[in-house]
Amino acid sequence: MATEGARSDNPALDALLVEAKALHLQLIDLTLGRLERLLGKLGNPHHHLPPVFHVSGTNGKGSTVAFLRACLEAAGHRVHVFTSPHLVRFNERIRVGGRLITDAELIELLGDV
Repeated sequence: MATEGARSDNPALDALLVEAKALHLQLIDLTLGRLERLLGKLGNPHHHLPPVFHVSGTNGKGSTVAFLRACLEAAGHRVHVFTSPHLVRFNERIRVGGRLITDAELIELLGDV
């Protein structure tokens, strides 16, 4: 079933993305409460992760992330990236070790939430 914003050929993934989007109140919330609850549900994986770069601002985020990723990968580091928004498919937002997350991996993660 096609839904607004869904760009997948996978109905299970589309359904989970619609469900996840419905959880967002569409209000500006500058607190970390939602993120902290999500991390708690996932077992706080950030406590066991290597250092993280958070790139924010008005312009140049995508270019900055692409540059950092290229430099770090060239130095032999395994790089994971989350960007937003996506251009065509939601999966474009998440790269694990340099490769796009698969539909199956995304379905598993969204199912855990």
